[in-house]
Formats: sequence, C-alpha cells, structure tokens
Amino acid sequence: METKILESEFHALNKIATTYDDGPFDRAMRTYMMRTLEPFLLPGKALEMGCFNGAFSKLLAQKYDDLTVIDAVDEFLDNVRVINNNIKTACTLFENYETNERYDCIFIAHVLEHLADPVSVLAKARELLTPKGRIFLIVPNGYAASRQIAVKMGILPTNDALSLADIKHGHRRIYFLDTLTDEALQAKLKVIHTGGIFFKPLANFQFDRLIGTELISEAFMEGCYLLGKEHPNMSASIFAICEL
Repeated sequence: METKILESEFHALNKIATTYDDGPFDRAMRTYMMRTLEPFLLPGKALEMGCFNGAFSKLLAQKYDDLTVIDAVDEFLDNVRVINNNIKTACTLFENYETNERYDCIFIAHVLEHLADPVSVLAKARELLTPKGRIFLIVPNGYAASRQIAVKMGILPTNDALSLADIKHGHRRIYFLDTLTDEALQAKLKVIHTGGIFFKPLANFQFDRLIGTELISEAFMEGCYLLGKEHPNMSASIFAICEL
C-alpha cells in the first residue's frame, strides 16, 4: 500500500480506539474462541496481529512463552504490556512490520473486518509463518442467527449490510465463510479447517444486558457454544485455519 494510504489507515485505526467498547458477551466469546482453536494449536513461537484490550492476548500468553503482539494502537498494546513482561510488542501497521522472526502460529482474530486491504495483510502473515506453521483467522459472521433475525425484522436490509454497531467499531465489511476462505486463497494460503463459534440467537447488546441473570445462565451460554459446533453457519463468529 502507498505511504499516504498507510498513514490514513494508521490515523483511522487510532480514531476507532477512542470509541471501541467491550461488553460481557465479547469477553465470554474470547474464551469460546480459545476453546475452539486449542485442538489445532502448534507449539513454538506465536504472533498476534491486533489485540484490542489484550483479553485474547492473555489467553495466548497462557499457551505460549514466546508471544509477540503487534497493533497500530499503542493504547491497546499498553493493555498487553501489563499482562506479562515477557510478551514482546510492536506498535505498527501490519503492513510495516519487519522482523527476522518466523512464527509457528499466527492469530488474526476479529481484525480483518477493520482493514482496508485484508488480503495484503494475510499475504504479510504468510511471509511470517514457519514452513509448517498455521494461521488462525476469526471474523464476525454475517449469517449469525441474530443478524438473520434483524433482517427479518427490517432492522437490516440484508445480511451483508453494516449495522450501526459495525460502523461504530470501524468494520468495513461483513464476512461469510466463503468470502473469508476466498481471501485466504487469494493470499496463497491453504485452508485446512473451518467452522463456527457460538450459536448466536441474540444481538450483543441483548446478551450484555442478560448475561448473569436467570435468563442467560452459564448453562445457556455453554449450550449455545456446543450448538455452534453443529450449526456453524448461524454462529457469532466463523474461523479458518490456514497453512502454506
């Protein structure tokens, strides 16, 4: 990408950081994300591309002694630095990240939907991967049951339309499993596994209001997580695991 475009991207991402919030549902989702990916993790060096408040970084640090986290927002990286002094951080756009290190596992979770050119970032991640390494991609799912309900209610015109929450959080696109895998293939990655994480019948704000009450118990959340394995197309998030 050209220098001026990269500078614009840097400022746009830092502007989003001032309004980005995190509720009980998002916090719970990170645990379900880790549970889903755990069987596919490889030992060695790990790289997280994009960290927000460091909650997923904390889970990764429990799995990897050698963890590097990069983000364009230094405020986000501050959250990571307090987790563990051994976590290496770099404040940079992904496109500008330069290192001689190669990583066995690279995690790009709920990041691609924010990027101007996700394929170029996936190609960059490919360059940073060891020959037998894996890239783990997670994005919000455009076919989540809650979004399909919103379309039927007339709140959203189509499943690929950006909601007000999407716009607030700086999302540039809505992903479906075929568009996610297509971008991975454009970056010359091989997709070895895909799936969904957490069947999602309610919108985030509805979960946030009800989690911890008698209406949304831990057992209900666990049921939604298990059901998401059976119905990935209606899950909150979709994922793809890629290799060279």
